[in-house]
Amino acid sequence: MTTVGYGDLVPDSAPVKLLACVFVFTGMLLIGLILSKAADYLVEKQEILLIKALHIHQKLDSAAFLKEIETNKVKYKSYLAIIILAVLMLVGTIFLSMVEDLDIIDAFYCVCSTITTLGYGDKSFSTGYGRMFAVFWILTGTIGLGLLFLYIAELFTENRQRALANWVLTRRMTNLDLEAADMDDDGAVGAAEFVIYKLKEMGKISQEDIALVMKEFEDLDADESGTLTASDIMAQTTQTHS
Repeated sequence: MTTVGYGDLVPDSAPVKLLACVFVFTGMLLIGLILSKAADYLVEKQEILLIKALHIHQKLDSAAFLKEIETNKVKYKSYLAIIILAVLMLVGTIFLSMVEDLDIIDAFYCVCSTITTLGYGDKSFSTGYGRMFAVFWILTGTIGLGLLFLYIAELFTENRQRALANWVLTRRMTNLDLEAADMDDDGAVGAAEFVIYKLKEMGKISQEDIALVMKEFEDLDADESGTLTASDIMAQTTQTHS
């Protein structure tokens, strides 16, 4: 399921090999989904505790607290994933050293080759107690490492998006920008047009998104006045029921 594959236990017949081909994909997918959801839940629960610890000497009101969580959500998830992975690696190393009777270097080597799903097979969980422990440890460890890589990639993406947004908001407006932002070609840019133009520059929305929203607006605008009123909504409701 975790793609480790030590090589000490393997399929030895054609039907079992075919079953293994199916099982390795479906099993890894199902276990991955379940454990990633569980890990996300645990990480979300721990975010508040981590933020409180980082700001233990600061007083944050509820609004500032929620803003802090939202702004640095991915960063805190990365911190927690690193801590959880380090704890799992430490526990695995100690267990292999004590139960499997490996020296500390071999134990750490086995932990690294297992948690990365490398699985050379020269060092592995060979005792009964070791394999019972490995059932849970390998699943949580490999998924934990995968989540860490995911959060790090997400963090880099988020930082690039923030840098782009900062550049868009700080650069000077030109006449060309004014023309591009003037959606109705009336020679003036209103607040709504300005917001839409800036969001497009930041990559938050696309022209296709705007076209879909405008189509919905036109469908709702029953009297074609260019504005939405309660009568427009009522007319649409009546038309839907009829």
